[in-house]
Amino acid sequence: MRRTFTFASLRRMKRGEGVTGWAWLVFALLALADWVAVWRRQDSIRSITKPGALLALIAVAIVLEPFDPGIRTIFVAGLALSLAGDVFLLLDERWFVAGLASFLLAHIAYIVGLVLVPVEWWAAAVGIGVVVAAFGLVGRRIVGAVRGGDSPQLVGPVIAYVAVISAMVVAAFATGSAWAAGGALLFFISDSVLAWDRFLASTRWGPVTVMITYHLAQAGLVAWLAFG
Repeated sequence: MRRTFTFASLRRMKRGEGVTGWAWLVFALLALADWVAVWRRQDSIRSITKPGALLALIAVAIVLEPFDPGIRTIFVAGLALSLAGDVFLLLDERWFVAGLASFLLAHIAYIVGLVLVPVEWWAAAVGIGVVVAAFGLVGRRIVGAVRGGDSPQLVGPVIAYVAVISAMVVAAFATGSAWAAGGALLFFISDSVLAWDRFLASTRWGPVTVMITYHLAQAGLVAWLAFG
């Protein structure tokens, strides 16, 4: 019975890896298509590729073999909130705050999942240093630009968002995992470029940089589910 169970488990594991591999491939293709669509400013295509990439990544998170099923459930919730944020940001300007709120809640979900593993204090200290340096170099200027710009009412939401994503970065570093830390740091970079492009100086390469770092960030966080 033990041998039969082992072989059956092995076959199920191989089938699961095959499904996960296909889901990763679909995600990669949709993400790449979205980057091209962003560069070419093909908004009609992006209505498919942008949410499609996150749906594929949600599928990856669901079918992979996680090191902790409970954390996987929390991360799927974070991915679903990110998907909602993606959809809101595809709409017109009035939905920007809804998109911001969706991603803020997604980061809270990620924080909840990340803090469920033992803390590597040296790595947490590195994360704090990274966040403090990033705010000094970029975050402070973005908040100042929002305060002195056309939408000063966004100062509160932007500060709250910066605080939450900073906490997410520290929590990711504290896991001691390169996957988690890299994913969180790329998320911070993506949102920093987005805010810089929106509130300070718009550039041709800004939007595509946002999406490349965003998709790689989400992929890194999902990979952490598998590798721990």
